[in-house]
Amino acid sequence: MNRKKFIQTFGITGLAVAGLPIITKANPVQGDPQLDKELVATFVGAGHRDMDKVKALLEETPNLLNAAHDWKYGDFETCLGAASHVGYKELVRYLLEKGAQANIFTACLFGKIEIVKPMLEAFPSTLHAKGPHGFTLLHHAKEGGDEALAVKEYLESLGAKETKVLLY
Repeated sequence: MNRKKFIQTFGITGLAVAGLPIITKANPVQGDPQLDKELVATFVGAGHRDMDKVKALLEETPNLLNAAHDWKYGDFETCLGAASHVGYKELVRYLLEKGAQANIFTACLFGKIEIVKPMLEAFPSTLHAKGPHGFTLLHHAKEGGDEALAVKEYLESLGAKETKVLLY
């Protein structure tokens, strides 16, 4: 029995009972196509160094904001992650203003001890979390400079170490 015949026979509620996805205009199962992988790679790459390019690409394709590029081997990176681990605070602020998803790495970069401390108290193993390319919380705090000195010292007091980053 095809989908159309099934709906005619059992109605739309039959789909839910059967465990089949329900397609409506308000909730399409298949929406826009996946973002182009090369476009995502270009956007994320620009996050390391080129604010003008990031702005232009984001203006053209707003869905890039939280897109992650897969560098392989479980190494995923967003534009925010790229800008954060190189300490490009101006670009990080811009991305956050646009609605990028902040995380503990971003909080370390900006020295937000009031965020970092309770996060690590609640989830202690996060101290050893690795961000894009294997960069640690401590790395991000060091990239934050004087603004993040209290976070850097706090992380070190907990035994945080920098580890080798992933290189391809």
